[in-house]
Amino acid sequence: MKNFALIGAAGYIAPRHLKAIKDTGNNLLVAMDVNDSVGIMDSHFPEAEFFTEFEAFSAYVEDLKLQGRKLDYIAVCSPNYLHLPHMKFALQNGIDVICEKPLVLRTADLDTLLRYEATYGAKVNSILQLRLHPSILALREKVQNAPAGKVFDVDLTYLTSRGKWYLKSWKGFDEKSGGVATNIGVHFYDMLHFIFGSIVKNEVHYRDEKTAAGYLEYERARVRWFLSIDADHLPANAVKGEKLTYRSITIEGEELEFSGGFTDLHTQSYQRVLEGKGYGTEDNRAAIATVEVIRTAPITTSPDNPHPLLVKVRV
Repeated sequence: MKNFALIGAAGYIAPRHLKAIKDTGNNLLVAMDVNDSVGIMDSHFPEAEFFTEFEAFSAYVEDLKLQGRKLDYIAVCSPNYLHLPHMKFALQNGIDVICEKPLVLRTADLDTLLRYEATYGAKVNSILQLRLHPSILALREKVQNAPAGKVFDVDLTYLTSRGKWYLKSWKGFDEKSGGVATNIGVHFYDMLHFIFGSIVKNEVHYRDEKTAAGYLEYERARVRWFLSIDADHLPANAVKGEKLTYRSITIEGEELEFSGGFTDLHTQSYQRVLEGKGYGTEDNRAAIATVEVIRTAPITTSPDNPHPLLVKVRV
């Protein structure tokens, strides 16, 4: 049984980490969040210590070390811009990390993590759960078995409606979330790299606080993509069904079905980490580099390969 801490216990993704810790037969000793709406912990680890101040949490971790009860892992589910300092804290204390996406906001931060890992002998593991999804693995195998030189045409559309709270939270500030493409899209860019290889071209066709669109070329794919949190972009069939999320990936005009199969991917990710097979710092570089460019690149105003939904934002 391994001992865990969790930073960001009140966040949206924290319940999946709590479940993964429990389902893999391990123990949560302590959790921390500046918000105290963490009743979900009672369903998993009612005896865990909890702090709302990082200083108190840090002191508790130091006390555990003095008592010979060293933590084995710190799970990081805090806001994106805090991932790096929270991981640095864990590594400095010789504690391995399991961190949510995006691992960091800049490629330079990956280099910092690599230096910390080398200096302190602890390891960063990241949640790249789409790499474990059966449909994604099947598509990757199909691409790898395709004739040499075959380049696939792909459309990626992800619309996930968010209320007015979103832009007023940390997620609405690029310097904290990385912007909408980073916050809701980074795992898709990792998936595309995982399936189709190295990135060759990265064009941005539109970018504002709610929406981003562009074109990516990989070794084995040409990808038109469109991401948005604006409900006005939802297709009529989604709105009619009162759905707030629409996800579509087509390859050569054929829809990739991966709406299900997500239930246990965090638990599977944890199991891989515990077996020494987790995805590490360097595995994140392609996706982090992709969103870093999307955040800063000049807009291509007359693209050759626009996503069909681009007309909704280009008046």
